[in-house]
Amino acid sequence: MKYSDAHPVLGPVHDGVEFAANSPLQIHLDRAAKLSLSEQIRSSIARAIESGLLPPGSRLPSWQSLATYLGVARGTVQTAYERLTDAQMIEAFGAKGTLVTARPGPAVNRAEERPPSAFVRTYQEMRTGPAVFQLGVPALDDTPGKVFARARSSNLLKTGPFSSVVYPDPLGERRLRQEIAGHLAISRNLHCLPEQVFITSGYTAGLGLVLRVLGLEGRKAWMEDPGYLLTRKGLELAGMRPISVPVDDEGLDVDHGITHAHDAALAVVTPGQQAPLGTTLSLRRRLQLLQWAAASDAWIVEDDYLGELQLGGRAAPALASLDEGKRVIHVGTFSKTISPSLRLGFVVAPLRLVAAFAEVATALAPAPSPVVQLTTAQFMREGHYVRRVRRLKRLYSAQRDALCEQLDRHDAAWTSAGLALLVPLPDGALDVEIVREAITMGMAPSPLSRWFASLAWTRPGLLLGVATAPETQVEASCRRLFEIIDRYRERAPRLT
Repeated sequence: MKYSDAHPVLGPVHDGVEFAANSPLQIHLDRAAKLSLSEQIRSSIARAIESGLLPPGSRLPSWQSLATYLGVARGTVQTAYERLTDAQMIEAFGAKGTLVTARPGPAVNRAEERPPSAFVRTYQEMRTGPAVFQLGVPALDDTPGKVFARARSSNLLKTGPFSSVVYPDPLGERRLRQEIAGHLAISRNLHCLPEQVFITSGYTAGLGLVLRVLGLEGRKAWMEDPGYLLTRKGLELAGMRPISVPVDDEGLDVDHGITHAHDAALAVVTPGQQAPLGTTLSLRRRLQLLQWAAASDAWIVEDDYLGELQLGGRAAPALASLDEGKRVIHVGTFSKTISPSLRLGFVVAPLRLVAAFAEVATALAPAPSPVVQLTTAQFMREGHYVRRVRRLKRLYSAQRDALCEQLDRHDAAWTSAGLALLVPLPDGALDVEIVREAITMGMAPSPLSRWFASLAWTRPGLLLGVATAPETQVEASCRRLFEIIDRYRERAPRLT
């Protein structure tokens, strides 16, 4: 007998023999056993309650219905229920039915529960918000709201759950793939066919798709240091060996990568605006990286972090635009330009990998909801997306200037870092602790030290997101933030 574990209602759908079929709770009756049938029923339900499978408040079926379902006499189930009631494990509430009573949690299960890993805890802290200075999300008060909602409603009517009897295209909706290809040609100088574009559930899903296609388990992968925490973890989970490569004013230090891991099979880079330092990979380094990949038969994943949201002029062309579709796999997302809640991204695959990407996407990583895809396609086709990017750049430029002014008033050193300002801290400063206290006051800067993997060049600092720093709040937020920083300096005089 199976019950539903999704809801605390365990009775029959109708007062007969139809029970939810997706529950792990089962009662097996052995009529040849020495144990009576009523005792078998009692012990099965008791074990489920004690293990936590049936939490307090779960409703059991009436004993009449359960008897019918099991094919036993009603008195058999009634006896089992009476014994459970005597043991204070269940209680009858008339019209409400028979419910599991409140009991202490199961000690065995509690002991077996594992706390979240350090990686998960760190990521959860990084995504705290929305809050002032938070990285990775668009402006708090500037969403495409009404326009996007209208487009979504329109497409929901066209692509609702009952409007088609076939599965959607696992590679992505054709209209969105066409819009993305056209937009990349104009904004990133990246010319590709719609067939090369694969729609994913954000950047991490795109990276996962790429790593499955390439199948480079056991091989080395260059990883920017400092660099994105999820990228490094993704490489590790794919069975690769991330090799930390430092970043300087020209971006990824390709010479360092060649010297320490010339035999790497992959390099993951953020060439447009490095995450988190914001530097743009120089043309010299771009050509050097492409030459290494060609000579080593290696691949390059271009994480187009921040896309065209370049505040200091026009965004640099995509690295893939220099590659002629040979070695660079371009990964983009709409998280920074529309909203991370869309969970919508894309991968542009080299032509010779299109068939492999199609197979993996179809079998293991299909595109997300067609409603979201078609809504985004309409949003782009009608020109709203381009206008939004332009509006965001104007807004962020104004907010950055206001934040710079406040930092200057506090005599704080700072450098530009893409859509953030980096405030360096003295060596040994506890940037993680400063951020944890700032979170309690409605601010969520990012501690720079957490972006490093190598202790050799780790340094502390605070990354203050510009997009989430409204001009009306920046003065008070900076005052509170520097009050926290000053308190930590007082606790550790050696850092002053």
